Amino acid sequence: MTNKDSDIILDENIETTEDAAVSKKQMRAEKAEQQLQETLKKIQETAQDSDTHITGLQQLSMKSVLGGDFLTADFVRAQVGLILLVVAFTLVYIAFRYQYQQDMVTIRKLEIQLKDAKNKALAASSTLTEKCRESHVLETLQQNKDSVLHIADQPPYIIQVPEN
Repeated sequence: MTNKDSDIILDENIETTEDAAVSKKQMRAEKAEQQLQETLKKIQETAQDSDTHITGLQQLSMKSVLGGDFLTADFVRAQVGLILLVVAFTLVYIAFRYQYQQDMVTIRKLEIQLKDAKNKALAASSTLTEKCRESHVLETLQQNKDSVLHIADQPPYIIQVPEN
């Protein structure tokens, strides 16, 4: 074999190898596309099966509730608005109850403060009443020797003034 013959054979081998590689790629692409089509068909069948699996309350069982299958049912989808309304009312109820408890704590604190203020006011009033008694005032004045006031020995009498 000459050099030219070997070059021609190598060129033919290279072309054959390239054709084989291209055909392998095409076969892989066709296989991948077929698998994709099969997967899509399976997904569509599964979606259709799960949509029609539970159509009403007659087929509701503990297994479907625990498995979560009932959430895909038509009757649950139809009641989404009601479910959201119940959730909203529950949140509002919890918020109002919390606020009520906070208000009750505040009221208790204020009642305790009011009771303390009343007791202080009563103590101050009692002390003032004691210090304002006539006997106590006179005693204090006599001890300090600030005044010549003393207790009267005679009862008070009325002075009569003529009207003319």
